[in-house]
Amino acid sequence: MGVEEEFFLVDRRSRAPVARAPQVITQLTPYLGEQVQSEFYRCLLELCTRPALQCADLRAQLVALRAMAAAAAWDADCLLLASGIPVVPPRGRLLVTDSPRYRRMEARYRVVVDGGSSTTCGCHIHIGTLCRAEALALANHIRPWLPVFQALAVNSPLSHGRESGFAGWRAVEMARWPTAEPAPVLDASGYEAAARTLVASGTLLDRRMIYWHARPSEHVPTLEIRIADVNADVECTVLLAALARGLCTALLAEAREDRPAPYVPESQLRAAHWRAALVGSAGLGLDPAGGAELPMRALIERLFARAEPGLVAAGDLALVGRLLERHLTLGTGAERQRARYRRGRSLRGVVDHMAALATAAQE
Repeated sequence: MGVEEEFFLVDRRSRAPVARAPQVITQLTPYLGEQVQSEFYRCLLELCTRPALQCADLRAQLVALRAMAAAAAWDADCLLLASGIPVVPPRGRLLVTDSPRYRRMEARYRVVVDGGSSTTCGCHIHIGTLCRAEALALANHIRPWLPVFQALAVNSPLSHGRESGFAGWRAVEMARWPTAEPAPVLDASGYEAAARTLVASGTLLDRRMIYWHARPSEHVPTLEIRIADVNADVECTVLLAALARGLCTALLAEAREDRPAPYVPESQLRAAHWRAALVGSAGLGLDPAGGAELPMRALIERLFARAEPGLVAAGDLALVGRLLERHLTLGTGAERQRARYRRGRSLRGVVDHMAALATAAQE
């Protein structure tokens, strides 16, 4: 398993996103190499772990990467912010990273880009090693469970400096991009045909813009799960990665036996994702298989039970059980942001709390 985390760089005085990623990345590259990367906007950077077999290794990498990035951000008069959406709104137009690909994307999707007002930060989990056919078969089997993952990972309740009413507003903003949606059920030939059509029609600039919630990675032999907000609490990231690996391990045996993936109508799956973005882990979710309303906690318990064989195989069952109980007790990132905001109605206070939490594990 491996993790890619996107972060905002926010000014230490205004707490608004600022275009200082090139400076921060330049400082980090001699030490991190390709583990630190630029993103679409110059107020963002991405940190990438190396593949890990053990949760302890993954956690250690996440802690070290965050600590180094936070120190470099401080040198650039910034804070490293882990939130799906900026807490303090941008002050003016956000600049796009100066690369030929990003410039082409900006020109083609100008309405979506919109000066950076919809910029977001996600956490992408890679599970592998898998060939393309295996990754697609696994993506077909995991589709019904991704709304529950989304509910655990919500961390974007504030938008444009006010409460959005959603626990995961990032999902709403991301949906403005083509293909940022549940993946269709495809085999290897169907995937190739779909990818060619999306690019040839001009819907996408290139195959790297296939933003389905679960997709075969275009640069490493993995299944990439793209539904989570970035979270400040590193334990949440470890929980999501280990739970994803456990579920994928349990489902992969069925996929390799050519068992059919559960059929879930696209409309029901979209509705389940929308509800997950709205309520997070609290309140009523939607069972994507039947569309019935169920307590989200019950759906989370089902997810844990379904992943149990894979968690046992990896030796992660007790750890993930503890992390899940802790996460539900403390609340999702969205619940923690809301609690901090309602305590003093201070957006800056929320930023400072989340920035400190992102590197608290190093202490």
